[in-house]
Amino acid sequence: MKNVSKDFNPTINQSFYITRNLLISNLKKQFHVLYGRMLDFGCGSKPYKTLINVDEYIGVDFQGEGHSHENEQIDVFYDGLTLPLEDNSFDSVLSTEVFEHVFNLEDMISELHRVMKPGATILITMPFLIAEHEAPNDCSRYTSFGLKSLLERKGFEIVHYEKLGTSIQTQAQIRMSYMDSSILSKLNFFMPLRKLVTNITFALMNIWVMVLDAILPKRYDAFLNHIVICKKK
Repeated sequence: MKNVSKDFNPTINQSFYITRNLLISNLKKQFHVLYGRMLDFGCGSKPYKTLINVDEYIGVDFQGEGHSHENEQIDVFYDGLTLPLEDNSFDSVLSTEVFEHVFNLEDMISELHRVMKPGATILITMPFLIAEHEAPNDCSRYTSFGLKSLLERKGFEIVHYEKLGTSIQTQAQIRMSYMDSSILSKLNFFMPLRKLVTNITFALMNIWVMVLDAILPKRYDAFLNHIVICKKK
């Protein structure tokens, strides 16, 4: 899919297929809201860049996160406190799976508000039920009510909000993540066997989850990710 890495566009035999597939499928439906001069906050490797059509794409990230930025094409680094960018200078902002890593999130949302033009759009995804990751820089999870309240208090109008992942998908994703990291990892001494068992196990589990999710009642009180579109007031 336009050179999107398999880490962000997974196949059905991967343990994180459910959450990553939900993300890319739903983001593709919403990327059209991004336009003009766009800021990718917490851009990392810019995994979705090839799917986004904007006039100018600028990626900003924090030097010193829980992962290396080697081989990542980051345009601007910031110090964790302020963005070295001008006021009212961006038409749109993208931030995917980043907010949970920002310890001073309220301050950084204010910074994003500052650099956005009046009426500019921001597209955000953030996990809700997911394992801690990129230690020690993983600090927060928000309920739907908490995240919407935070954004509104910081001067944004919620245009669209959606929960990604039914309760069935969420429980299955947590189980598969556990199996991958705590059980199947014991086969790492012989990688061909690990790969074979992993591919078969997760392909069958993901297919079974699709069947269950299609026939059982859907609930969204336990979900995987938020996806939010806001406008600067």
